[in-house]
Amino acid sequence: MNKKTSCISEFKAIVFALILSVVLIFPAQGVFARTPAEIRNLEELNISQDMSNQDLSGNDFVKLDLKGINFSESNLTGAVFNNSKLNGADLHGAQLNDSLAYATDFEGADLRDVDFNGALLMESTFTNALIEGADFTDAVISRIQQKELCDMASGTNSKTDEDTSYSLGC
Repeated sequence: MNKKTSCISEFKAIVFALILSVVLIFPAQGVFARTPAEIRNLEELNISQDMSNQDLSGNDFVKLDLKGINFSESNLTGAVFNNSKLNGADLHGAQLNDSLAYATDFEGADLRDVDFNGALLMESTFTNALIEGADFTDAVISRIQQKELCDMASGTNSKTDEDTSYSLGC
């Protein structure tokens, strides 16, 4: 019985040594490491100054500086813009329905005729943004945002035929 226990112990030691040597010789370089979303997405999306008329639905634009980028007429349905800078960006006529833009800066952005239907826009800023014809139907915004946007609201969305003021509940 002692000999059998000794063989099992030797077998366990050999297996352990093999596993250890494999781990040391072939380290798991990319298996366990995760690249932060903002770096990974920037590389995958090939962002340029002109991103207009593209299907970018479902993409993550997390913590990105997208100032002045042209997203006009692009499909951004379900896109995520958390903590991104869209200052002065052109989103004229873009579809942002069911998108998520938490704490995103839309200051001075062209949001004319944008479809924000069902979008989550909490904590985002819209200072000096152009929102003529934007549709905010069922968009989630704070009371403070609603008041700010109602002061700027005008026009009717050309695709949804929804009045901007009405869609904001002004």
